Amino acid sequence: MTPQRFSLAVRLLHWTMAPLLIAMLLIGTGMVTTVSSWHVTLVNLHKPLGVALLVLAVLRLLLRLAGKTPPLPASVPAPIRLAAHASHWLLYGCMLAMPLIGWAMLSAGGFPLPLIAGWPLPPLVAPNLAHYVTLRALHTLLGEAFFLLILGHIVAGLGHALLLRDGVFDAISLRSKRDHSSR
Repeated sequence: MTPQRFSLAVRLLHWTMAPLLIAMLLIGTGMVTTVSSWHVTLVNLHKPLGVALLVLAVLRLLLRLAGKTPPLPASVPAPIRLAAHASHWLLYGCMLAMPLIGWAMLSAGGFPLPLIAGWPLPPLVAPNLAHYVTLRALHTLLGEAFFLLILGHIVAGLGHALLLRDGVFDAISLRSKRDHSSR
């Protein structure tokens, strides 16, 4: 049987990760655009949040691959359906690539990635200034693309929720089934 909604675990991960991802991108932007006293604080937030989001993204991808997903309504045209599927996989790709590239960038720069009690994660690559520069540029470029993907995702979600009211937003919503039937 095809589900009408994503599993509760997927929905909880979606709504937990959404504000964290937006915060992470904003922190990253603030981190690289300031030389104020906030710089160190932002860096110290960005690193562990990136590790946490990587763990959550892996879990989310595993749940997505293991579970069934609700179908899009038949009213969604084929090109939009293709764009929706492609954008979701691009979002997953960014959720995984951003922290991995950040980790590799820090490794290439010779900077530790501390976890709890200052224990560092092992480096992904050997220190190399040229690789650091390349990975930093890639991390920045991918971050900008991720911002655009998230913006498109939010606009599409709001369109489904407020204009189309076709059940697509309900499939990922945390509202109960009873709340959906009263609309």
